[in-house]
Amino acid sequence: MKKDAFRSPLAKFAGLALTALVAFGGCATSTTDKAALQAAAIRPEEIILREGDTVKISFPGSANLDSAQQIRRDGKISMLLVGEVDAAGLTPDELKQKLIKAYASQITSKEVTVTVQSSTFPVFVTGSVIHPGKVLADHPMTALEAVMEAGGFDYNTANMKAVRIIRHENDQTKNFTVNLKAVLSGDDHQSFYLKPNDIIYVPERFTMF
Repeated sequence: MKKDAFRSPLAKFAGLALTALVAFGGCATSTTDKAALQAAAIRPEEIILREGDTVKISFPGSANLDSAQQIRRDGKISMLLVGEVDAAGLTPDELKQKLIKAYASQITSKEVTVTVQSSTFPVFVTGSVIHPGKVLADHPMTALEAVMEAGGFDYNTANMKAVRIIRHENDQTKNFTVNLKAVLSGDDHQSFYLKPNDIIYVPERFTMF
């Protein structure tokens, strides 16, 4: 029997699910333009804090205020003297500036440091990979790294030149196509960094999708 007869029902279902997402996930946009891809790919220095992240907050002039805080489900942290502070949705530097302002009348030194100690977020890898499913990232992760975490490409079927990243944000579904074969070969050094809940779809060769 042909190999296609043994294809996992999960892979077939994933294709249908992705089609439904694009069709019903709001306005859809798609691009392969390098400038647009670069703008869309979050860089490590642009990490956005989210629920579950643990941040270390240090006050060089007031060590008694130092603490390690896990951002709660409501997006807040609880700080001595000033109470609850919104943290989710901010960059570490934005949280730092917010704390400097909140503690302006409490501390003599205006120095505060915010360091991300741990951060995890899910992405989903499907299509022609060895182990499709959810991948938990504990560091800024690229599309290629996510595929490797899913066991790597199925080199018998994968079209590595047209890997799609499907992103749902602001009530829109955005589609980006990246050439991971060029990245693997060293011909393209631009990394596409992922955002939480991105879907990485590795299509089959000679398959229209």
